Order: sequence, then C-alpha cells, then structure tokens
Amino acid sequence: MLNIKIEDTRKEAEEIILKARKDAVDIVDRSEKEGKKAAEEYYIKEMERLKQEIEQLRDQGNQRTIKIKAEGEHNLPAAIEKIEKTVLTR
Repeated sequence: MLNIKIEDTRKEAEEIILKARKDAVDIVDRSEKEGKKAAEEYYIKEMERLKQEIEQLRDQGNQRTIKIKAEGEHNLPAAIEKIEKTVLTR
C-alpha cells in the first residue's frame, strides 16, 4: 500500500514538473514575441522621428537658400553699378 502511494506521488510530481517546464517554455516564447514586437515598434517610431527631423533640416536649408538668393538679387544692381564704374574708369 505504501509503495502504491509512493508511486502515485512520484507520478504526480513528474506531471507537475512537466507542466512547469511547458509553462516556462510558453512564458519564454511569449516574452520573446513581446520583446520583438516592442523593439519593432520602437524602431518604426524612431525612424519616423528621424525622417521628420531630416525633413525639418531640409526645409531650413531650403529657406536659408531662398533668403541668401534674395539678398544676392537685392545687392545685384549695386554690384553691377560698381563693376561698370570700375571697368569704365580704367
């Protein structure tokens, strides 16, 4: 009778261990999937932020180019006049 109880307890313990191992594998798998998903979401978010930053820098560069061109065009008549005076007085 004692041997039967010992055998039943041993089987129960083996079942508990097998279930615990399966649960552990499931937890690890779920954690890996969640980690990969979080990393992908972070990557996408950061790439979007970088694209926006690049676009802002590009816009700033374009605005600066337009401003410099306008200043140059504004100074063009005075520059032409100075060149003409220099060339004609020689």
